[in-house]
Amino acid sequence: MEVIDELGFGIGWVSPERPKLQLASHALQADGGVWLVDPTEADGVEERVRALGEPAGVLQLLDRHNRACADYAARLGVPHNRVPFEQVGPFEPIPVVRQRFWREVALWWPDRRVLVCADALGTVPHYFALGGERLGVHPVLRLTPPRQLADVEPEHVLCGHGAGVHENAAEAVRAALDNSRRRAPRVLTEWWRVR
Repeated sequence: MEVIDELGFGIGWVSPERPKLQLASHALQADGGVWLVDPTEADGVEERVRALGEPAGVLQLLDRHNRACADYAARLGVPHNRVPFEQVGPFEPIPVVRQRFWREVALWWPDRRVLVCADALGTVPHYFALGGERLGVHPVLRLTPPRQLADVEPEHVLCGHGAGVHENAAEAVRAALDNSRRRAPRVLTEWWRVR
């Protein structure tokens, strides 16, 4: 288990599977429980989760991010909230894509000013963030960036791919959205090259 985003209210980890994509998952302490977001399997995860507190639920933010969401929900005996377009616990959903073949929400946790994204924003250099970007928009969303993510002012952005952004996070979100279209050709070229 490679731990990232070790914060006072939870942890993130990167799966050993598909290292180029840096599949990131999070366990967040909120409302007296621990919520797992897009969890992947890795040695030591359950022990770390249980050390944080009593599991409360699993949140799957993207329809195709099955990862180990159902398995964790079953093992921990908690609900599996698949692409929740309604509020779950303290997390407010921000719809990102609501189409037949792509359904995705981001989560806004106002008490902690945390924005949690699945694929909308990421930090993996060769896939999301290029040319000095700290945070970038998914290659497929570059031409139609999810501008609704700029409606919140996060102190932290947790990503489904790569480590989170914890300094000037709101500025990083705005920059990613503002530069999305301009940098689309370069990102798309790089994305296809490393796939």
